[in-house]
Amino acid sequence: MHGPKTRTEQIARIVLITAATLVFIFLVAPILAIMPLSVNDSEFLTYPLRGFTTRWYEAVFASDKWRIAVVNSFLIGLPATLIATVLGTLAAIGLSLADFRGKAAVSALLLSPLVVPIVIVAVGLYFFFAPFGLTQSYTGLIIAHAALGAPFPVVTVTAALASFDRNLIRAAASLGAPPITVFRRIMLPLVAPGVAAGALFAFATSFDEVVTVLLLGAPHQRTIPREMFSGLRDSFNPTIAAVAVMLTLVAVLLLLVVELLRARSERMRQQSAGP
Repeated sequence: MHGPKTRTEQIARIVLITAATLVFIFLVAPILAIMPLSVNDSEFLTYPLRGFTTRWYEAVFASDKWRIAVVNSFLIGLPATLIATVLGTLAAIGLSLADFRGKAAVSALLLSPLVVPIVIVAVGLYFFFAPFGLTQSYTGLIIAHAALGAPFPVVTVTAALASFDRNLIRAAASLGAPPITVFRRIMLPLVAPGVAAGALFAFATSFDEVVTVLLLGAPHQRTIPREMFSGLRDSFNPTIAAVAVMLTLVAVLLLLVVELLRARSERMRQQSAGP
């Protein structure tokens, strides 16, 4: 009986590895295909490569429109990330520590931007912002991107609080510590990796978002994805590939930081659990 079971496990392992490899190739192959084209000495995105050059990267850094796009991306992304992180963290703490009627409905509402198509969200934001004069303004774009990024801190902080010992809060309160001190000295250090991970995902969402910028942004408020969209529509050249490679490297860096934060959070959880 042990032989067939072992054979079944081996077949399942082979199938799992094969499926994972195919999914990996499907996801990574387009990224790997665009990288050589960003250093190809040709004005067309075609194979085979004609030679090595860095002029497309030089063109990106020398272009005023790309510099403006980078400035706009950070000008919108950083405040939006700050707002999303603060609101998402507070919402996650409230949902995790409080019990009230309609808690599931509130959670679903907070997480709805993750599942509702971005076009529907952008159109709704446009009609909501228009009467207040928030369209074609940095304020409107920041609020919109904050709304899109807030669910990520909610998810990551809620996950970090899943193993949080509430007795620590009761012990601190019994010793006379005010709520602000309890949050700052006890709760925040334990959930800090979750907060940081949520902030990184919120920033990545704002940095890569294009639909709301198309609907809510003014012509001078082009972000990097908005500029790439215009380039793909007007003049498709290797400069777009160079920008795509740089955005990919930024995304990989953010994922590495998130993984380091996850590992740190796991170590802190094991240390707090004790031997």
